[in-house]
Formats: sequence, C-alpha cells, structure tokens
Amino acid sequence: MDLTEKRQASNLREMLGGAVLPVGILVLVAMMVLPLPSFLLDGFFVLNILLSLLILMVAMHSYRPLDFSSFPNLLLIATILRLALNVASTRIVLSDGHTGSDAAGQVIKSFGEFVVAGNYTVGIFVFIILVIINLVVITKGAGRVSEVSARFTLDAMPGKQMAIDADLNAGLLTPEQAIVRRRDVADEADFYGSMDGASKFVKGDAVAGLLILAINIIGGLVIGIAQHDMPIAEAAQVYVLLSIGDGLVAQIPSLLLSIATAIIVTRVSSTHDMAEHIGRQINLSRAWIPTAAVIAILGLVPGMPNKLFMAFAAMAAAAAYFARRSETAPEEAPEDGEGATAAAPNADIITLEDVTDYSDVSLQLGYGLISLVDEERAGPLVARITGIRREVSKGLGFVVPSVRIRDDLSLAPNQYRIRIGQTIVGEDVVYPDRKLALPGANTAVELDGIKVRDPSFGVEAIWIRPSLEGQAEANDYVVIEPISVIATHVSQLLTKHAAELIGQDDVQGLLDNLAQRNPQLVQSIVPKLLPLHVLTEVLRRLLIERIPISDLRRILEGLAGIAGRIKAPAEMAEALRPQLAPLLIQQVTKLGDVMPVITLAPDFEQLMIRSVRQSDDEGLALDGNLAETLLRSLNDTSEKLVSEGRPSILVVAPQIRRHMAEFIRLHVPQIIILGFTELPENRKVEVVATIGSLESLPKQTPAFDRS
Repeated sequence: MDLTEKRQASNLREMLGGAVLPVGILVLVAMMVLPLPSFLLDGFFVLNILLSLLILMVAMHSYRPLDFSSFPNLLLIATILRLALNVASTRIVLSDGHTGSDAAGQVIKSFGEFVVAGNYTVGIFVFIILVIINLVVITKGAGRVSEVSARFTLDAMPGKQMAIDADLNAGLLTPEQAIVRRRDVADEADFYGSMDGASKFVKGDAVAGLLILAINIIGGLVIGIAQHDMPIAEAAQVYVLLSIGDGLVAQIPSLLLSIATAIIVTRVSSTHDMAEHIGRQINLSRAWIPTAAVIAILGLVPGMPNKLFMAFAAMAAAAAYFARRSETAPEEAPEDGEGATAAAPNADIITLEDVTDYSDVSLQLGYGLISLVDEERAGPLVARITGIRREVSKGLGFVVPSVRIRDDLSLAPNQYRIRIGQTIVGEDVVYPDRKLALPGANTAVELDGIKVRDPSFGVEAIWIRPSLEGQAEANDYVVIEPISVIATHVSQLLTKHAAELIGQDDVQGLLDNLAQRNPQLVQSIVPKLLPLHVLTEVLRRLLIERIPISDLRRILEGLAGIAGRIKAPAEMAEALRPQLAPLLIQQVTKLGDVMPVITLAPDFEQLMIRSVRQSDDEGLALDGNLAETLLRSLNDTSEKLVSEGRPSILVVAPQIRRHMAEFIRLHVPQIIILGFTELPENRKVEVVATIGSLESLPKQTPAFDRS
C-alpha cells in the first residue's frame, strides 16, 4: 500500500470514528420514539451494564481526576441510554405485559424472577433500598463533594496562575511547561464545574427510575384490569414483577455509575491508582496489630460466635505480619540474592552520566539526610531550596541556575557538600534529629550538645536535642532547624559565587528583556560601545562585590558615559559603584535604621594608600604580622556585629577600596567594603569600631609581602 492509500485509509478511519458518537446519540433518541423488539432490548440492557462496569473500572484505575476528564460526557451518554431503555421497556411492558413474564425480554424476566424470587412484595422493598442507597447516600454525597470542589478550585485559580507566573519568572519552568501547567489549571476548573452539573444527572436518573417504576405498576394494573379483563391478583403478579425487573435492570447500572462518580470526585491526585493508593496507606502493621488484638478479645467473650471472630483475628494478624515484612523490606533488600542477581548484569556498565555532571549548582547529601528530601515523608528541603533560589535571584537581578540535589554514598551519613560546577565551595555536617542553637549577646548558660561553628557565619554554635529548645530560647539562644542551616548555607554561597553563575547567555537574556522597554539604549551600548563579553565581565565584577545587577538600565547608562575613557572591566565596575552601592546597602539595612560602619584609623589608612602607590596600583602589599593583626580585628568586630544581627560594613578611602576588598574578601567574606563616596546622603551612620591604630599594630617592614 503506497503513501496515498495509507492516507486515504487513515482519513476514512477518522471519518468513521467521528461518526460513531453522533449516530449513537441519534439511535438513543430513536429508541425513545420507535418500538423495539425484545431481543434488541436485551442486547441494549447488557450493553448498559457493560458500559457502567467499564466506567467504574476506569475511574478506579485513574491516578488523578483529570486522567478521566471525559467522565462527565460519558455519564451523560450512559444516563441517556438508560432513560431510553426505560422508555422502550415501559412501552413493551404496558403493551404486551398481559402475554406473560417474558413479554419484555429475557433480561427483565431473569431479574424479576431471580433477584426478587417471584415475590413482588420483596422486589418492591429491594428496589426501594437500592434507590435509597443510590439517591440518599452515594449521589447526595458525590453531589456535595462536586459542588465544594468546584467552588474551591475556582477560588484557587488566581493563586495557581500567579504561582505558575512566579515559577516562570524565576526560571523554574520553561515557557512550554508553563503553558501545560496553565492548561491543567483551566482543565481542572472546567472538570469540577462539569462534575458539579453531571452529579445532577445521576440524582435525576435515580428519581426518574423511581417514578418510572410507579408509572409501570399503576399503568400496568389499569391496562391489565380494564383492557384485558385480568383478575387483580394476576395483573399485580405479572405487571409488578415486570416493573420490578425493569427497574432493577436499570437501577443496578445507575448505582455503578453513582459509585464511579463518587470515586472520581473524591479522588486525590497521586502516582498510584486507587487500589494501590489505598493499599499503600492501610498497609501499616501498627494499625493491623491492635485491630487483630481487639477482634481476638471479642472472640473470647462468651455468647459470641467465637470461631468466626477468632478466624478474622487470625486474618488481621496475618495482614499485620505481611505489612511488617513490607515495611522492613527496603532495609533487607541488599541481602536478597534475587535482587542482587537482577542488578548484577548492569554492575559493570559505566555510562557517561555516571562520570559527568553539568549542573551549575549541586547539593550532595549523605544517606542520613535523605529524609530531608523524601517526598513520601514530606521532606521540605527541595521546596526550601527553591524558595532560597527565588529570593537570591530577586536580590542579585538574574535567574540563578537550579540546584541539583542528590545523594552521595561517599559522604558521611550527616554530611552535605555544595558544588559550584565541579568545585566544592562548602561542606558541613548537620544532625536531622537535633537543632542548632546560636548563642546571643546575653547568653550565660552553656547547653549540652555537640559544639560546632555555624557554616554560614562561622560563629560558635551547639547542636542540641529538641527537648532543650525551650531552655535554649529562655537563655537567649537562637534555635535553627537543620533544613534552615543547609538552606542558609546554600543562600550564602549562591550570593558569594554569583559571578561564577552568570554567563554571556544569561546576560544576553537580560539585555533582550530590557530591550522590550528600552530598545535604543541596548542597541547603542551592546555591541557598539561594549562587546557582550566585556559587559559580562563588568557584571561579574559587580556581583563579586555583592552589588545587584537588577537595575540594568542604570548600569548601561553609566557605562555609556565611561566606555570611551575606561577600558578595563575592573575599573568600569569601580566607576559604576557610587550609583549602584545604594542597592546593596538597602539589602543589608532598612531605610530608617542607623547603618553601623567600621573605619580605619587615619594614620593606618594613609599607610594603606602609600602601600598601593608603591606597588604601582597593582594590589595591596602588607607585612604578614600586620595583615594578620588587621584581619583578626576585622573578624572579631564582624562576629560581634553578626551576633547582634547587624551587618559588617567597612568604609575606606576610594583610592584603596578595591584593593582592600580583594584582600579582605578572601579572609573575612561577610564584610562589605565601601568607599566614602558610596555612602548615601539619606542614611544615618554610626561608627562602631575603628581598626588599625599604629600604636597597637606591628610596625611595617621596608620589604612588602604580597598576600
């Protein structure tokens, strides 16, 4: 078959498939008008039962409600089919019922004789009970759940849309993923809205079945007695049995659809079908053991059916045993010979993914910390890292790459490691069953625990038991959760190494975004005045100094004024600092707060200026003892400010600011170094320390050691 014939066959199949549903609807309407022979009526009754069972099974095996989004349509079609059958069967029962119990076909006869055992009084009560179960219990509950779900889904739509937009802006989603997420949100609202109306079909169908039963009985008695001169008892026996059989054969599929409706609207989204979802959650040994014990105790009570109770107690105990085995199975899996055999064929295969890792940022965890990211145990570390990444991205002005979290068996159980690219930039140990207590300024009591240094700020801290949390807070300790320790460390390192996370592609993305509002500014600067790689280097220099690059328009305007006379990216970044430094200051101190600053003693500052001039502006050269004393003083002052919750800001002369920053940043990274010209005029400043009095420092030797 050539390509043309295949295409024609495909078009024919699509045309025939598209015509099935319209033709089927027309057949249903015709069934309400045209008389049907009894054998066709039997076939349609069996089809109705088959369709109801199919819908119920699909509902039970759906992972989430939207997996069966066509359910409202199928429910409508099944309801119309059942009502059409009721009309067709009513016509036959009333017109041919006097001929015998098989007048309306074998299905109705079988239900009338088998289910109600030939006793129409029993049949009436059985039918009423089924209607009560369907109408009062299942349908009413499903309708209420549908109504509430539809209301809550519509109320939550704006928040979900905003969350998708926020994730898209933060780079957590691609535009294609965002489109799919928005479509899912809209489909969910449409689905629950449709289910709210579709549940009314089920309720109306149950009511209609009750009314049709009454019409069949009353109409049959009238026709049998008045038109066919049948005795009252005989007419009642024939027409009531036919009516009950007709009602039951329609009510049972209606009950199945009601159950399917209830399952769909009460279904919670999951990665398992309904049976597995329920099985995983009730398969708990700590639930089955007391259940077996209680049933066994009841079985010992005199007068009870002891053997029956003890049999069920034994079954509950068996369920507890197998549940316990399944709970301990993951720990015993390595000793399982069969599992080891299954893994053996791949043990010698090394793939490229095993030896390469192209993630920009990665967080590696020891096996003792896996519970922090375990979704089944609601491990919140992933969500916390995502929030940290979003906040750091907002603060820096560009989208920080995603953090890849994975386990690493080479680490100690409670150890974690942070990498930027392939470089390890931080690692420490946290205890998931403890909390980290940081002492405050007024702390006088020493707590029992594991003494460490906080990985983010380097201050002394103690890992304490949760039972000591109240005592710690009463003694001016700040108590931090293990997840917060890791998240804060990641946040600090992302900020510290931001310059390594931004590349030319990221900068081009920032320019494209700015070009939508200021196209002429972007076109006049890049690449006419500055190549892209030079602009990227300037932005990296700013990020090294923790200067946000969020105001890219101001950066480009500043570069436009200096690009002709300054060529080195480091000098360009330094020239831009006075107008960008307020962005950094507002991140570390509030507008109305007094800004604490550290200054250098005038004589020591002059010594620094002479040192820079003597080294031909190539860097800061200090004697080893002098540098050590300076760094120790700065570190002690910084730790004191950190313990008070205040930023560490060193203010120096503009001539030495960059060289001091390059020197100090390697040893005391938490200190911010500003020039006098970078202090904003609208800020109140408090000098909290003066460093470097020459009387207290070692004398500078004639020869300079480069640090």
